[in-house]
Amino acid sequence: MKPLARPPLLLGALAAAALLSYLLLAPPFTGRLSSLLLPFPTSPYAGRSKLLFLLAGQSNMAGRGAAPSPLPPPFRLHPHVLRLAASRRWVTAAPPLHADIDTHKSCGLGPAMPFAHRLLDASGSLVLGLVPCAVGGTRIWMWARGEPLYETAVARTRTAVDAGGGALGAVLWFQGESDTIELDDATAYGARMERLVADLRADLGIPNLLVIQVGLASGEGNYTDIVREAQKNINLPNVILVDAMGLPLREDQLHLSTEAQLRLGDMLAQAYLKFNSSTGSRQ
Repeated sequence: MKPLARPPLLLGALAAAALLSYLLLAPPFTGRLSSLLLPFPTSPYAGRSKLLFLLAGQSNMAGRGAAPSPLPPPFRLHPHVLRLAASRRWVTAAPPLHADIDTHKSCGLGPAMPFAHRLLDASGSLVLGLVPCAVGGTRIWMWARGEPLYETAVARTRTAVDAGGGALGAVLWFQGESDTIELDDATAYGARMERLVADLRADLGIPNLLVIQVGLASGEGNYTDIVREAQKNINLPNVILVDAMGLPLREDQLHLSTEAQLRLGDMLAQAYLKFNSSTGSRQ
C-alpha cells in the first residue's frame, strides 16, 4: 500500500522517474534529439538467442564505482555480452551500463559486467543480454505495479525477449538504501518486496522466476537493520539473498567501491550458478 502523502523531498525523484519512464516507453528517438545519445555500437550477436537478466533497483545496481584506467578485465567489453539500450536496440555492453537509463546522475561501474564475465567463464558459448532498469534514489513503493519504474522494467524485459529472443534467467535486484530513511518504509519493505516479486512473475508469465536480491551494505537513514532483516525473511520460493554487508564503500559510505562491485558481481554469478546446479535447471 502506498503512503497517503509523499514527502516533498521525493518530488524531484518522482519527476525524474516519470520522465525516464516516458522516454523509455516512447518510440525510439528520431531527428535532432537522437544526436544527443551516446553512439552505442550494434552487436553482431544482436539476433542470437540470449540468456537475459533484468537489472533493477537503485544506484548501487546502476553503478557508482569509479572507473580506473585501464579498466579491470571483468568490466571490459566482451562480444558475447549485450545490453538493451534505452533506444531498445541490442548493443555491445560497455560500462556504465545505465548511462542512458539512470540519466539524472553520473553512472559508474556496477556489478553486472563482472557477473556476466563470471558466467562466461563457466560457459563461453552463452550470449548474455543485460536489461538495465535501475534508477538511483528510488524507494521500493516506486517499483510497485502501476508505477512508472515498474511498468518500464516490465516493458523493457518483454522487448528484450522479443528483440532477438531468449529466456529470462533471473532478476538481479539491489535496492533498499532509500527505504532506511523513514520507519514506515523500512517496516513495510518485506511485504512490498514480496508483492513486487509476485507481480513480476505474473506480468512476465514466469511463475518460478529467480530473483537474486542483494542484502544492503549501507543505508541513507537509521533503519538499515530493519530493511536487511526484511530482505533475509522474504518468504517466497526462488528468491535468494547475496549479502553485500562488509564490502568496501566509497567515501560517501553509501555506494560500493569499484573493488566491491567486482566482488559483488562474482558473488551474484556464483549464486546464480549454484541455484541452477542445485535445481538441475537448464537455461
